[in-house]
Amino acid sequence: MSETMNTFEAQQQGRPTGPLISGYEVIIGFETHAQLSTASKIFSRASTAFGAEPNTQACAVDLALPGTLPVMNKGAVERAIEFGLAVNSHIAERSIFARKNYFYPDLPKGYQISQFEIPVVQGGVVEFFLGEEKKSVRLVRAHLEEDAGKSLHEDFIGQTGIDLNRAGTPLLEIVTEPDMRSSAEAVAYAKELHKIVTWIGICDGNMQEGSFRCDANVSVRKPGQPLGTRREIKNLNSFKFMQQAIDYEVRWQIERIEDGHAIEQATVLFNPDTGETRAMRTKEDAADYRYFPDPDLPPLCISEQWVQQVRGLMAELPRVMADRFVRDYGLPEYDATQLTQSKVMATYFETATKACGQPKLVSNWIMGELSRRLNEENLDIAQCPISPDKLGWLIKLIEDKVISNSAAKTVFNTLWSKANSAVVSVTLPMVTFTAGGQSGKDEVESLVDQLGLRQMNDTGALEKLVDEVIAANAKNVTEFKAGNEKALNALVGQIMKGSKGTANPQQVNELLRRKLG
Repeated sequence: MSETMNTFEAQQQGRPTGPLISGYEVIIGFETHAQLSTASKIFSRASTAFGAEPNTQACAVDLALPGTLPVMNKGAVERAIEFGLAVNSHIAERSIFARKNYFYPDLPKGYQISQFEIPVVQGGVVEFFLGEEKKSVRLVRAHLEEDAGKSLHEDFIGQTGIDLNRAGTPLLEIVTEPDMRSSAEAVAYAKELHKIVTWIGICDGNMQEGSFRCDANVSVRKPGQPLGTRREIKNLNSFKFMQQAIDYEVRWQIERIEDGHAIEQATVLFNPDTGETRAMRTKEDAADYRYFPDPDLPPLCISEQWVQQVRGLMAELPRVMADRFVRDYGLPEYDATQLTQSKVMATYFETATKACGQPKLVSNWIMGELSRRLNEENLDIAQCPISPDKLGWLIKLIEDKVISNSAAKTVFNTLWSKANSAVVSVTLPMVTFTAGGQSGKDEVESLVDQLGLRQMNDTGALEKLVDEVIAANAKNVTEFKAGNEKALNALVGQIMKGSKGTANPQQVNELLRRKLG
């Protein structure tokens, strides 16, 4: 009788491998701690505000003083429900809190209150694009738990200071299946998850302050072999370091295996100064924590009515908005996904589209020229110096054949350079853009006239210019009639120069071909 294949291995049958590194397949799973955006802690009324003096935001419950009891924060539960709805998870009607037992100086109770056997959020999927390829990562669970305090070493010679301000801070731990096959895919997943939790407002996403902390479980194997032994890279607090840490860990594990050594399950830390990972401790298994139901907390019961109430108060989700952009605006799925990376960008797109009625062209400009300029100057789209209505009107002038594409880029660059003068606020839902004082339509059209960029609409004047260029360039005319297409381009160039770029190139081509037979 053959050995029964576990669920993960069964689900991987037929799944394409990722890019092989020295003949090895990379397997990555994630555990992410998202700090929930409640004003108070998960089991007490102490504040969760960042930056307070040590131990000024820790009450008797957080300190685990005798006789204190935890009381569930309803807001934390509602944020967990929101996340579950956002990723198409099952919201458990009944879930259990457990005690996770381990000793650490910043854990006064000697255990952490978490969820083990029955989490509040079960299953789900996170979808995203890696380049233009659509990827999906399955979620195992998302469970509620409290954070521990913080041990401080740098300010104490030979001693350790304990700050319990973070003790009891509400966390949602989001656990994936080991579905990712490269560091690039892992980073793309983390960015998408970050977008989701900040979009729905359950987490501020501040990685530097510890609000969004990622642990990457990394292993390698030869294709088709059982899963390798994983090592967990703890507390990755930037996307850049995340990719560096995973890449180093993969190389280290492969070299270790090739040298004939076994990989030991361990928790490791990444040092951004050296670019290396180092083992901190051997990795515990669930049994080591002696989980058992917390006798101080009753089961968490969530009714369908409560779930629907939360659903009704939620803003439009990014995946729902992306589907709407595909359905209502006719955008490709890739465009829709990119434009819903943030509420700001989505709002910018819809506002610009309303001005010109050309959603695909707006998408092209946002993902092309606009993004290029923002990246060059390290700006977020919320800081864009060109308001969406101005971009919309610029695109409308192109479509109406008032200006050419090249002229539009000139206007765009001029609008950008003028951004530092006469700045006023243009307010859109959830975001403020900056723009010049004139209305979008008036300023764009005024600038077109100032720069003399309106295309020639006088057919008679254009024909006269074409005739003059033909008469003055007999050699090019002869070469074109002899079959040299490049000669026509030379004539077009002369006409565009004579019109100072205001002639319509398509119209010029048509006139030349008609006149030259």
